[in-house]
Amino acid sequence: MNQLEIYCVTNKRLDILENFNYNLGWVGKDAAPKNYIKCDNKENIFFKEQYYSELTFHYWYWKNLLNLGDTGWIGFSQKRRHWLKKNLKKEPLNKDNIKDFLLREPSNDWEGYDAIVCDPIYVNKVKKIKMIKRGFRSIIKKPEIFFNEKKQSLAFHFDMHHGYGNLYKAIELINDEDREDFLNFVNNSVSYNPHLMFIAKPKILNQWFETLFPWIFRCENFFGFSELKGYDTKRLYAYLAERYLSLWFNKYVKTLKWPWAFFDASEQ
Repeated sequence: MNQLEIYCVTNKRLDILENFNYNLGWVGKDAAPKNYIKCDNKENIFFKEQYYSELTFHYWYWKNLLNLGDTGWIGFSQKRRHWLKKNLKKEPLNKDNIKDFLLREPSNDWEGYDAIVCDPIYVNKVKKIKMIKRGFRSIIKKPEIFFNEKKQSLAFHFDMHHGYGNLYKAIELINDEDREDFLNFVNNSVSYNPHLMFIAKPKILNQWFETLFPWIFRCENFFGFSELKGYDTKRLYAYLAERYLSLWFNKYVKTLKWPWAFFDASEQ
């Protein structure tokens, strides 16, 4: 089995992972700690970090570090979400045991697969009061959303949290091959593979980035930056990429879902 390299993207120092066999990718505004990989040099989009989040490092890696001749697995995680080993006893993660749980080598289960994505999260268990407060426009248009969890789709969730109609506008800008499939996906699915985390071989990563970034840049030309504010929309381009990831990997390559966990390594 080939080797695995994980790049954990962070804007805060991760002391607990500095002596681990992960690569730490820095997207913070402060000076990068020693031995963290900076992405504000060579070909980069670092000045867009507040809108692009982890994509800032992904772009830099693609343009400056990705080696299509490599045969190992390349993966991305982030400071609060991490890949786990499979079939471990479930227990609360803490600073004393986290390293025992973190994925650090490929699994035999990956044989025959092209990519690994996060186990999905579901968005259709929305409290009624939240739907009224944040999804009122959608409910007026389609009242069945309020009563039927199957109708509380990814599109409804995105409209509630990241700007009403923004997802549909962005889908209009995607390539012709994926537009209808993406529209069907967000309208009919209630789960997605989250956090812009994935593991794949270099050639698959290159295909993903070659498809993703031209679309995201078209979205940027349409939405701009000045109206993107607060939690809802400031990181709009990362939220869009996160939803597209679920469609693209499951549509184009043989993909395996894999366990992950929330653990803020910057606060330990």
